[in-house]
Amino acid sequence: MSPFSLVGGVLHAEGVPLTRIAQTFGTPTWVYSRAAIEQAWDEFAAASAGRRALVCYAIKANSNLAILELLARRGCGFDIVSGGELARVLAAGADAKTVVFSGVGKTAAEMRDALQAGVRCFNVESESELDHLNAVAGSLQLKAPISLRVNPDVDAGTHPYISTGLRENKFGIAHERALAAYQHAASLPNLRIEGIDCHIGSQITELEPFLAALERVLELVDRLAAHGIDLHHLDLGGGLGISYQGESPPARGELLGALFTRVQGWASARGREMPELMFEFGRSMVGNAGLLLSRVEVLKENGDRHFAVVDAAMNDLMRPAMYEAWHDIVPVVARPSAPRTYDVVGPVCESGDWLGRSRELALAEGDLLAILSAGAYGMSMSSNYNSRPRGAEVMVDGDHMHLIRERERVQDLFAGEHTLPAE
Repeated sequence: MSPFSLVGGVLHAEGVPLTRIAQTFGTPTWVYSRAAIEQAWDEFAAASAGRRALVCYAIKANSNLAILELLARRGCGFDIVSGGELARVLAAGADAKTVVFSGVGKTAAEMRDALQAGVRCFNVESESELDHLNAVAGSLQLKAPISLRVNPDVDAGTHPYISTGLRENKFGIAHERALAAYQHAASLPNLRIEGIDCHIGSQITELEPFLAALERVLELVDRLAAHGIDLHHLDLGGGLGISYQGESPPARGELLGALFTRVQGWASARGREMPELMFEFGRSMVGNAGLLLSRVEVLKENGDRHFAVVDAAMNDLMRPAMYEAWHDIVPVVARPSAPRTYDVVGPVCESGDWLGRSRELALAEGDLLAILSAGAYGMSMSSNYNSRPRGAEVMVDGDHMHLIRERERVQDLFAGEHTLPAE
């Protein structure tokens, strides 16, 4: 069931009309459904119940503290890719022992902070990083728990900008270099090998790429074992897609069930204990749980093109401009008049500032629009381009709405800047 539905002709988030949210907090505003986030987590939790598994939330999808705290309370782990994300997840009350640290360019300072915090594991993405992490851990007289992110050269069948498992991508260690990299890791005194990591991309809507990547991982685990390197966990990443425009991705439980079944069969055939499985899901946790609420400022025509200029823009929601991504756009209050074909665009001074093209909408200036499926990679990728303050964030919980991030003010944008001394 969608967390956003029409009630009496007005689009609601759970039990709250979006008109009330706009009246209270203004626009543009990000709106999230607590129930939808909890439902997504509960499906992952149910699928992994009774198994040695850690389901992590990839916080780059949406790093608001309220969302992190909500998931931490329910027992979720966390996948981070920066020191800033580590600080956020700890501020939200998460246990560092549930945190895995991914990313291709960890700095020495980030490594030091993560080691001192006691993170669960570092997903190492290069042989050079092994040496850097070994040095930092040695300076602290600690052993860094590691897995190597191996690039399985599997096509996830997704947009090239969010594909991460092919040999031309910057991520991970090439499959053919993995054995040598593990042997090098084993020789370093301040590293402790824990597992293997694999992540092939995002917005994947079929089972086959996940299973193909798993086969490559299992083959490598067998080869490592033959060389005396035993692993305790398999981190199979994330990337499960959501429905933006009628896609039908596997259900959360279906995906986890298929992966558990294959690994269990592999372990049984070798007389091995089932390893712990770890996952890193972001979009599938929060993507369909959020929308961007915006208001039509101007309706205009350029020749045969009709434009609805709204107060949200590419700096608020980058995905259409960056990926040519589709987000459904619907009126908050439906009009009985005949629709026209509009390009929904923002006020930013770029031709790439569009949120939806060729949309059939019945509109008037001042109408509210909801840009759907915007809970992931919306606010977290937003910017202040054109010196535009970012919008508020609101969490809806039943009939209640909670402000979880203040709307920025223009003066906030240059509060840390300094002019030159007077001549």
